[in-house]
Amino acid sequence: MATLSVKPGQRFTLPNWHTNSHLISADAERQRSASHQVRQEARALYNETNNQTKWDEHDNHTRLAERISSVNRWKETLDKCLADIDAEIDALAKVKEAAERALQAKNLPLDVSIECLTLRESRRAIDVVRDPVEEELHKEVKVIDKAKRELQQRVDEAFEQLCLLQEAHQQLSCDHRRKMEALEIDRMCLSLNVNSPNISFKVNPTRVPDGSTALDEWEQNSQRNKEHAEAEMKASTELREATVLAIAQTNNELEAQRVATEFSLRKRIRDLERAYDELKWQEQNTLEEIAEMEEDIRRLEEGLRRKTKDLKVAHTRLETRTYRPNMELCRDQVQYGLTDEVHQLEGTIRALRQKLAESQDALDALYRQLHRIQTDTGYKANSLVLDNKCMDSRRKLVVPAETFVPEVDTFNRTTNRALSLLKNGQLELA
Repeated sequence: MATLSVKPGQRFTLPNWHTNSHLISADAERQRSASHQVRQEARALYNETNNQTKWDEHDNHTRLAERISSVNRWKETLDKCLADIDAEIDALAKVKEAAERALQAKNLPLDVSIECLTLRESRRAIDVVRDPVEEELHKEVKVIDKAKRELQQRVDEAFEQLCLLQEAHQQLSCDHRRKMEALEIDRMCLSLNVNSPNISFKVNPTRVPDGSTALDEWEQNSQRNKEHAEAEMKASTELREATVLAIAQTNNELEAQRVATEFSLRKRIRDLERAYDELKWQEQNTLEEIAEMEEDIRRLEEGLRRKTKDLKVAHTRLETRTYRPNMELCRDQVQYGLTDEVHQLEGTIRALRQKLAESQDALDALYRQLHRIQTDTGYKANSLVLDNKCMDSRRKLVVPAETFVPEVDTFNRTTNRALSLLKNGQLELA
């Protein structure tokens, strides 16, 4: 007989079944309500976050643009400052070169002054005097030395200032280069969007990198670099003006001293020429006096010889008359006359001899004086040669070296050939 198979397990009642259905429906309603709430919140969150992202992106885009504008303004400021400092470096370098040329140009007048002093050391005897020319030449050397020291100081200061300008230029260049790099980076960041390639997640992008500075520090650094450069440019401008003034002042002082020295030299040459002419006149007069004195001495000697012969005649007469015999040996008028003649002749001979000795002494004194005159004339001629050489040498200070021809002295028109002949004459006199 067949049997009914019954599934094992728990069996529920109909109320349980209905209750379960109600529970499922209720749960479904609750889940759909919860899902709806989540969807509404999600939509609101989506809209809110989307708006927030757009505003954040817009704000950051604006901040990037403003930052780029700010950095660009500083870059333009640095561009102008760099251009100004480049121009100032060029200007200061040119002034420094001008000062160096002026310093170099002082070597020629110094050499000329020393040459003149050396030449004038060849003066002899009484002409070795510390005259105004020597004083002016020594003063000229001092003026040149002072000018060279001042110009050398200006050159050294200009070199130091150029180094400071280069340092400020280097700081500005570094700041400018960094700003260019920052501009490039910020412009690249400004151009990025969700469709840009090479965008990705980065590790800890919100970290603060080492060496980061505050905005105020960044601003102060750029301002400090700019102010430092401007201060150095101001100092350079003042130094340029002082250097140009120093060049002009040293040139004026040297020119004034040159004029004073050459005035003293020309005056000394005129004094020497007058003294030389006076000595030549004295020499001529002395030679004439010597000639007259020698002629007088010859006349005195001739007179002395005649008087000596006359005395011999008188002596012979007197001696011969002593041989008269006996009473004829009387002291007659002839005897007295011959005796008086002998005494007269002896006195005359003594006077003539004395006068001849005096004349010889006077002639010797004239010859000594002539030698002294001729010697001093030689000294004056030598001094004239030397001072005219100095004058000729100093023409190099006003005539370009390539056109300088040392032939004629500008002030006394004495040619070198004439001076050479004068010197030879002086040597013969000496």
